Amino acid sequence: QVQLVESGGGLVQVGGSLRLSCAASGGTFSMYAMGWFRQAPGKERDLVAGISRSGTSTYYADTVKGRFTISRDNAKNTVNLQMNSLKPEDTAVYYCAARKGVGIRSRLDEYGYWGQGTQVTVSS
Repeated sequence: QVQLVESGGGLVQVGGSLRLSCAASGGTFSMYAMGWFRQAPGKERDLVAGISRSGTSTYYADTVKGRFTISRDNAKNTVNLQMNSLKPEDTAVYYCAARKGVGIRSRLDEYGYWGQGTQVTVSS
């Protein structure tokens, strides 16, 4: 059983930066591909960025490409999301998720473990 705990959310002005972190425990972290999802009020939860088990492959949604960077440290059991040039439309609850398997997937039901979420609010 994997437990995921996000941190690093908050309130930031347009153009600012935030770094989200997700700490994993209870499993062999390197066996899990990881994803960061977000959900804005009234909208579906969507994959923002994903990273393979080894960290050699990454995925970014078009809306964040060039602004967000996902990374992981398998020795520390953490996955991070560096968010730069933030926009009001980035406002959402951000969730860390883990899937046991090879490759990055975008479907929610592919991920067996979820964090509790962290709020990111970008003010204009």
